[in-house]
Amino acid sequence: MTTLLRRATHWNRPLMVFVCAMAVLAVVAAVGILVDSRVLTGAPIWLKPFKFSVSFVLYGATLAWMLSLLPRRSRAAEWAVTVIVAMSVIEMMVIVGQVVRGQTSHFNGTSALNSALFTVMGAAIMVLFVAHLVIGIVVLIRRIPDRAASTAVAWGLGLSLLGMLAAVPMVLPMQEPGIDGVSGAHSVGVTDGGPGLPVVGWSTTGGDLRIGHFVGLHALQALPILAILLSRFATRLDQRTRVRLLVVAGSAYGVLTMLLTWQALRGQPLLRPDAGTLVAVAALLVATATASGLVLARRRRTELALAA
Repeated sequence: MTTLLRRATHWNRPLMVFVCAMAVLAVVAAVGILVDSRVLTGAPIWLKPFKFSVSFVLYGATLAWMLSLLPRRSRAAEWAVTVIVAMSVIEMMVIVGQVVRGQTSHFNGTSALNSALFTVMGAAIMVLFVAHLVIGIVVLIRRIPDRAASTAVAWGLGLSLLGMLAAVPMVLPMQEPGIDGVSGAHSVGVTDGGPGLPVVGWSTTGGDLRIGHFVGLHALQALPILAILLSRFATRLDQRTRVRLLVVAGSAYGVLTMLLTWQALRGQPLLRPDAGTLVAVAALLVATATASGLVLARRRRTELALAA
């Protein structure tokens, strides 16, 4: 663990400084949850800064690690990192600033200032999306030497872009709740701020677009973790087989992200799926298991052919 932390200090400096700042903010927000009794849209007012700061810690640290795997430095990637850090700082400044003011940061058009701040957040996220895409392109061009790691990183970066796109329906006209000064919503079929799951707050009475958004974003960690587990505990598998399994996992993860977003758009709570959702999930599980089985069977046939 000490060795890992020592190595982390040599990863991309702007990202790691940002990660440290977000870690401090997470602690501050956690204290705020405990000592500040204010509630906004049904949740402690400091919960959103806490969740966003923790998310940015994971995002920044993972991105810095991924860039450390590149065979050589990329000026385009370094510029993209600078943009990502700048846009993320703007995002968090608005979120924390609105908490201090006792205002919501998202979908808030109750005044000219609140509307302008939400517009700034939207613009910052669009710029961050493009910068993230640039990093994904650099990773594909530069090619990380380890094929399994390269595959996991590429899928993680790509699927996290899908996760960002899963948030777009939140601000579409169909999501306007008909409340004066509110220009969007997380929930579908119910009002934001109603009953929700602990910590994450995902609606338990209607659809919630944050679920697909969350799952897609964290492909950035999920696929590399799977690659590490395969390399450590499936040592009998050759690199080509591990790559194929990662492609299967990445494809299934992408379908799952879209499935969760589709479920939310139909106003359906995560834990109360209808028959259509259950059939889709079952089909995904069967397809994933079948594809994984075919990959492993192909490996077995190759081994037998070599032995003969």
